[in-house]
Amino acid sequence: MIFLPSGNYSFLWIFAGVFVGLYIFRFILDYIVTFYGHVLGVRIEYDLRKELFAHIQKFSFSFFDETKIGHLMSRIVNDLNEITELAHHGPEDVFISVIMLIGSFFILLSINVPLTLITFILIPFMIFFTIKLNLAMRTNFRDIRKVIGEVNTNVEESLLGIRVVQSFANEGYEQDKFDIGNRKFKDLRTHAFKLMGIFSGGILWFASMLTMISLVAGGYFVLKGSINLGDMVAYLLYMGIMVQPIKKVASFAELYQRGMAGYNRFYELIKLSPDIVDKKDAVVLKDVKGDVLFENVSFRYSEEGNFVLKNLNLHVFPGDTVAIVGPSGVGKTTLCNLIPRFYEVDSGQIYIDDIPIDDVTMLSLRENVGIVAQDVFLFSGTIAENIAYGRISDYSMNDVIAAAKLAFIDDFIMTLEEGYYTYVGERGIKLSGGQKQRIAIARIFLKNPPILIFDEATSALDTKSEKIVQKSMEILCKNRTTFIIAHRLSTVRGAGRILVLTDDGIAESGTHEELMALGGTYTGLYDAFTE
Repeated sequence: MIFLPSGNYSFLWIFAGVFVGLYIFRFILDYIVTFYGHVLGVRIEYDLRKELFAHIQKFSFSFFDETKIGHLMSRIVNDLNEITELAHHGPEDVFISVIMLIGSFFILLSINVPLTLITFILIPFMIFFTIKLNLAMRTNFRDIRKVIGEVNTNVEESLLGIRVVQSFANEGYEQDKFDIGNRKFKDLRTHAFKLMGIFSGGILWFASMLTMISLVAGGYFVLKGSINLGDMVAYLLYMGIMVQPIKKVASFAELYQRGMAGYNRFYELIKLSPDIVDKKDAVVLKDVKGDVLFENVSFRYSEEGNFVLKNLNLHVFPGDTVAIVGPSGVGKTTLCNLIPRFYEVDSGQIYIDDIPIDDVTMLSLRENVGIVAQDVFLFSGTIAENIAYGRISDYSMNDVIAAAKLAFIDDFIMTLEEGYYTYVGERGIKLSGGQKQRIAIARIFLKNPPILIFDEATSALDTKSEKIVQKSMEILCKNRTTFIIAHRLSTVRGAGRILVLTDDGIAESGTHEELMALGGTYTGLYDAFTE
């Protein structure tokens, strides 16, 4: 520092001030790169996860029949975790490395062309090594994603069924089943670290060999007088600069493969098209009266499977209550699931108020159909939230309370310490079967659809609970088109029409008295039930 001997202290402070300013500027740039770079990655991950969840909700029941929920959860939650780091560090590391490599290469060429060509003889081998190891790591990380999805599925099933597990004392079996997937995950991760170790060590070895070759070849050229010592020192310094981005490739490769393994699994799912979609010119279903017509409807669950329903014809007039009975497996639930297009018919057509259901939007169709199933699903929120789910976009607490009173559940709710704000637990575990059914019926009261489907809604209830639920069902069914699926034939005696469904279609139709007088299939079912 030439100003020190002259005693120029002012210049010293100016020099220090300039460096402080540069360091502050560097701090600001580092903050911008680190913060906004990661924010960019987080936003990309957020958008991908949002898009994937919305896409999955478009699939029909057929998709979920064939797909494990744990696998879907893994794709939504786990597979996209690495996107943030990849989106941030990937472009940054690649850009800097490429600039440094190209710049260093041309500088080295300007110093000595023959030495540079000799030094870079290893580059094709390094490229081949990089591609080979990256392909192996890509396969490995993809397998890891699949296995962790299986582990998630096993955990989900075991925990959701923990009461069954413990009642059969099968904790050891579940532990062994979990350990199989967990061990696969451990083995794959171990292999991944092995590949990463080989790749990282290999890249560093190539980098070291580049330096050694340049040193040996450069020394040879110095001895021959082809290059002077100063140029040789400069060459080695620039080689050191060029080696740095090569080393950075080693750390980037793992990040890239982990991120792309998750993204590829995301893309696999996002490119699948839902099998049931709205037509481009689909109209909104309005002012529904409830006239439902099945015209030559056939349906099977897969192209290879047998037809569950074949050439079915059925006409239900607005406000009618139709009960569907018959042996298990003849398609009673399937028939009703076709009305809101949970499945698509193979042939034939279903009409609501003379409009084909595939000509209307699925949203408007399902808004006009209410379903109460045997296995009621309650979300792990409050009672009020579960009832309000029937009209989530537009409701008040007065509406919720009114619906609960119509379902004869308000008196019970008011005995609870927190009333309507009582937490129901996972899948409503804190409530009895009858209480859950009445909350489900209250939810339908709030939705207020013109078409109702009761699928074995009382089959799992005790006599007292069944009577209460039936009473609320009778109120709900007034002036609505109603389909009742039941095994307990005593619950459908009052239906305006009873359909007996068999493997050959609708075998009998009529009131309870008319069917009993026939002495056919219905009579046999009823006698078997009352024995």
